[in-house]
Amino acid sequence: MKLHNDQPTTSAHLFLSFLRLGLTAFGGPATIAHIKELSVERKRWLDESTYNDGIVLCQSIPGATAMQMAAYVGLKSQGVVGALASYIGFGLPAFILMLALSIGYADTHKLSWVVALFSGLQVIIVALVANATYAFGKATLKNYKIILLAAAAAVFFGKGVSPFLVIIGAGLVGACFLSNLGRIPELLSPVKIDKRTYLPTVTLSAILVAGLITLYITDKALFPLASLMLKIDLFAFGGGFASVPLMLHEIVEVRGWMDGRTFMDGIALGQVTPGPIIITSTFVGYLLHGVAGAIVATIAIFTPSFLILAVAVPVFGRLKSSKYFLGITKGIFASFVGLLFFTTLKFALDVPWDIIRVLLGLASLAALVTKIDIIYVVVVGAIISLLMF
Repeated sequence: MKLHNDQPTTSAHLFLSFLRLGLTAFGGPATIAHIKELSVERKRWLDESTYNDGIVLCQSIPGATAMQMAAYVGLKSQGVVGALASYIGFGLPAFILMLALSIGYADTHKLSWVVALFSGLQVIIVALVANATYAFGKATLKNYKIILLAAAAAVFFGKGVSPFLVIIGAGLVGACFLSNLGRIPELLSPVKIDKRTYLPTVTLSAILVAGLITLYITDKALFPLASLMLKIDLFAFGGGFASVPLMLHEIVEVRGWMDGRTFMDGIALGQVTPGPIIITSTFVGYLLHGVAGAIVATIAIFTPSFLILAVAVPVFGRLKSSKYFLGITKGIFASFVGLLFFTTLKFALDVPWDIIRVLLGLASLAALVTKIDIIYVVVVGAIISLLMF
């Protein structure tokens, strides 16, 4: 698993390097370029071809792509221990800051200036999810079959069908009808996998199961939170934004743990922290069950995708040469275009629109489409909110 590189490293060095990077990991996809600059150009832990393979893999499996890429670099450099070091180091700043913001939100969210602040930020969240829908759609909707599948996903989601069933169905449709679209990769010769490669992953999986059993026995409140976040991460293909419709459906609509506006506030807070949008899980966990809930929700929403990455890397050559794997991923990505489109509508319905909010939303969307960094959009939107609402 370890890669021979120009600058050998240690797990501690990986942790510190990604901790520093995680402190400034704003900008979503731009973070991928920063990870490349660190691991390929400066440290030379990976060569460019290996790094590019990692991008393809991390975009094809569940989880936040930037977090997965941090783990991938660690995995290729120092095995599973290195992957854990990179993963935790990269995500830790976002967790700490989000926990602090969640504590502040719980104590102050009813104050008039805070209400005004989030009144404007919710408009920006609508623009943010609309932009994600546009970007996802532009990259995914390549022919009429995929467009029809995305539309069907939006309709089924709007009719109340579980998004998890929508995703599974879309994957099956993709395997049947989208597998032959585009170039079929050449079949690769089988890769012999050393069973010892998976021993650390099996150990981590056993620890996860033991933790879930312990929660079930000792804390019946935290167990449903943990199991839900695990399930969301398992189905969040295509990056962190894919988790948003799943969270909205399960947390707001199915369980009623919080209302839509509060959930949007959590997403807004997530945009002023470094790291992926799924750090909103920390906010959800804290509001439901305090610090323990924040820790459990955060660990749960990052663990499945990490384990999947560790399992997938050794067999990636065979995965990327399978037309059925490619068809399944095309179907799943198409379903997320539909789910994100419907989520945009749901969020928009929670906003009390007036002329100022409409103008703020259109300006935010235009800024995001033209690639202005989200942190600048949020900061300017926050100032406007405090002045106007």
